[in-house]
Amino acid sequence: MRLHLKTSIGGIKLLKLNALDIQELYLSKLASGLSPRTVQIIHTTLHKALKQAVRWSLLSKNVAEAVTPPKPQKKEIRVLTTEETKRLLWTARGDRFEALYVLAVTTGMRQGELLGLKWDDIDLHKGTLRVSRTLWEGKTTPPKTPKANRSIRLTGMAKEALRTHLERGNGSDWVFSTTSGTPANCHNLTNRSWWPLLKKARLPRIPFHNLRHTAATLLLSQGVHPKLVQELLGHSDIATTLNTYSHVIPSMGGRTASAMEDLLEDPEE
Repeated sequence: MRLHLKTSIGGIKLLKLNALDIQELYLSKLASGLSPRTVQIIHTTLHKALKQAVRWSLLSKNVAEAVTPPKPQKKEIRVLTTEETKRLLWTARGDRFEALYVLAVTTGMRQGELLGLKWDDIDLHKGTLRVSRTLWEGKTTPPKTPKANRSIRLTGMAKEALRTHLERGNGSDWVFSTTSGTPANCHNLTNRSWWPLLKKARLPRIPFHNLRHTAATLLLSQGVHPKLVQELLGHSDIATTLNTYSHVIPSMGGRTASAMEDLLEDPEE
């Protein structure tokens, strides 16, 4: 609002604001070098504000609905291959956050969900983990979507990593904490652990969030049903999973064809 909307259309009376003003705003922002994604965020913010103005009877209609925001080009997500993932976990052995990286790869949990874990959320005997909060910049909030509040069955590797992590722990209620027992900071984790780990493992400098995409891609490439991947990731619906990982599913078409051929193969041949 401060950087893009107030400086551009802040001087226009609300009742005089029209779709052309908004369209010209978007075009000028694109011309200034902003990405289509950023301009789309500007549109979302303005649309929401004008929608509230309609609710308050300050406007009869939301003029932003008559404007077409730019569509950002979907970038291909760089994920780790199977071999790269193995190298990452091998390099992380003995690292203070080894268990966090194992969980990220095997569960697809978001960084905030991992940092928001408390030991009460984990049952190592049953081999389950409950995602009940997100921690970001010291603030805890409920999971991103209703389905994000979920129970996850842990792999043997994850259980072993957590047991070792617990033995090394400092008695904090938080699973991933500082030496003083406070929850780990997302920025410190990225700068002091994640980037150095990638460099040590000789892997591309990808965002931590791409481990979530890596987990989903590895599972889908092994033929795990998208519905199960959706439930693991906590997506609100399967459409989100299919849209996000549509680039993986077509590559499985060869298996589908082979399976059909095997099924209908003439037994006399």
